[in-house]
Amino acid sequence: MGGTEHGGDRQFVNALARGLDILRCFQPGKSHLTNAELSRETGFPKPTVSRLTYTLCKLGYLEYSENLGKYGLASGVLSLGYSLLANMDVRNMARSYMQELAEYSSLSVSLGVRDRLDMIYVETCRGSSRVTLRLDVGSRIPVATTSMGKAMICGISQHERSAVLQDIQKTDPDNWPRIQRDIDEALDMYTKQGFCINQGEWQPEIHAVGVPLRTVHGDKQMALNCGGPAYLLSRSRLENDLGPRLAELVRDVESRIGLA
Repeated sequence: MGGTEHGGDRQFVNALARGLDILRCFQPGKSHLTNAELSRETGFPKPTVSRLTYTLCKLGYLEYSENLGKYGLASGVLSLGYSLLANMDVRNMARSYMQELAEYSSLSVSLGVRDRLDMIYVETCRGSSRVTLRLDVGSRIPVATTSMGKAMICGISQHERSAVLQDIQKTDPDNWPRIQRDIDEALDMYTKQGFCINQGEWQPEIHAVGVPLRTVHGDKQMALNCGGPAYLLSRSRLENDLGPRLAELVRDVESRIGLA
């Protein structure tokens, strides 16, 4: 956080960027934060944070809890998020295909879009099994170590991919050699088979397969995954069954939006 200063770019509004960075601090498990905590999260000076939270409260994007002595997201943020989802037609086009695969596999099938170095779930479908993953719309997972994130990396241009990989390296230099190796393997698998898999790189108990998804305007860096408990998902099942089915699902969705 706090890495949004663009001193050499006269068109870049640093105050706006800082305000958005404040909003990004509120994540699952961090629903309410003090000015001091926001200052630590962003690296911004406390007086700057105080002015930003005051302004965001006035605009309806934050609210202050007297009982907690902390700030939390307000309905203004929800309205922005709802507008985005409501206008994301690909969700509606993909939902029936996703639900069909979820029921077939007894797993979770989700659609996500990139936000910096995270993928955010914008749609998710579950099979009837009680052991499917409990990640809902709005959940965040890392780009670097998940099948959905690696699939997104496989689907973007070489220029965009280089920028994302540089950011990952800067964020996690200690684990970069392993992450780079895993991403290289994902790129190779995607080139040969049309999907990439993840066997515990993010969480040891979770296995999944991912496929990138193109959209009409090409401005959404999206991907789908199908995943669940590791004990249900052998490499053979991922490669020979679910991977090809997820790739076919993506082809069907892309055909519906005129990209076939």
